[in-house]
Amino acid sequence: MGLNIQEIRNDFPVLAEEIYGKPLVYLDNAATTHKPVSVIEAEANVYRRFNSNVHRGVHHLSNICTQAFEEVRKKVASFINAASTEEIIFTKGTTESINLLSASFGETFFSEGDEVILTQMEHHSNIVPWQLLQKRKGISIQVVPVTDNGELDMDTFEKLFSPKTKLVSITHISNVLGTINPIEKIIAIAHAHDVPVVIDGAQAIHHLPVNVQQLDCDFYVFSGHKMYAPTGVGVLYGKRKWLEKMVPYQGGGEMIDKVSFSGTTFNELPYKFEAGTPNFAGVIALGRAIDYLKEKGLSDIWDYEHALFEYASEKISEVPNLRIIGKATGRTSVISFLLGSSHPFDVGTLLDKLGFALRTGHHCAQPLMDCYGIPGTVRASFAFYNTKSEIDQLVEALMRVEAMLG
Repeated sequence: MGLNIQEIRNDFPVLAEEIYGKPLVYLDNAATTHKPVSVIEAEANVYRRFNSNVHRGVHHLSNICTQAFEEVRKKVASFINAASTEEIIFTKGTTESINLLSASFGETFFSEGDEVILTQMEHHSNIVPWQLLQKRKGISIQVVPVTDNGELDMDTFEKLFSPKTKLVSITHISNVLGTINPIEKIIAIAHAHDVPVVIDGAQAIHHLPVNVQQLDCDFYVFSGHKMYAPTGVGVLYGKRKWLEKMVPYQGGGEMIDKVSFSGTTFNELPYKFEAGTPNFAGVIALGRAIDYLKEKGLSDIWDYEHALFEYASEKISEVPNLRIIGKATGRTSVISFLLGSSHPFDVGTLLDKLGFALRTGHHCAQPLMDCYGIPGTVRASFAFYNTKSEIDQLVEALMRVEAMLG
């Protein structure tokens, strides 16, 4: 059927804004996506009509809010094809989800000398929590190298496993390189060694269909704000067999069964990992964002965005002295580049004055920058509300910037 891009753009009010008197061209979608009116209204509607703490009351508003909140858990489970709603934990986002795993899975299953396998292309959110565990419990971190073209060194990956390997934690799509990692193969290799796998899906969940049962991953984490939902809400999917054994992440209300000073028993899944008042308005709006994506069609979204990425890759290569960082065979949605010897901040600042929103810097992936021997990049990242016309405008602007910076 295809997508009506102008109709989609009309759903996002911010795209009509002007920057320094010029129409906004927003190409920073890997950092956060904008929100359609229906999602904005869904969150506002909670506060307008039935704002009330969930699971805590018998009164009418609490019942309505609780029902709406739990309906989203069903939507998320269906969206990623989880086996049960009890395997869906609501968090603040990908970062908290990985911190939860580091704390809870780490406390339950890691001992001194045990190992976790990461990669050079991980976001800091999938590095630092494991380093904190390293300090707490004396574990070891093994790292899969990245090749010059931006792919994982799979031969080295297979050689990193040992009897001490307790977990693999890896990104689905690199937020810098756009590399789509072969996670099916990665999961199969890890499971052959009886090692569970965490997939950081922050950059994948809104671009391509995710089926956690088909992937057979043990954990899959993602953020709402990357998929057209509000900030401050995210998801941790985990297989029940792991979640049931893991100790709680935080203590407080909602996650308890019974509390006394002689001891406490914990609530059943999924509430065991959801201490305190959740961001129920954000969760309910996340449900509307899922509806929106399903209405547009994930297959159509993938087809359009990938075609846009390929068009952008070809056009941007026409800019003199522009160097794309990472050219993996399987890539999508992200192009990171350098312009001659110019610092990324200088390029980004000039583009901003021309109405373009791109990301500059190390993109919370400093080990990857070190791998390439660079301080950072300029990053253009695409969503299904972007157009070929915007790509053409970007290329024209980069030509001007290149001439100015020499």
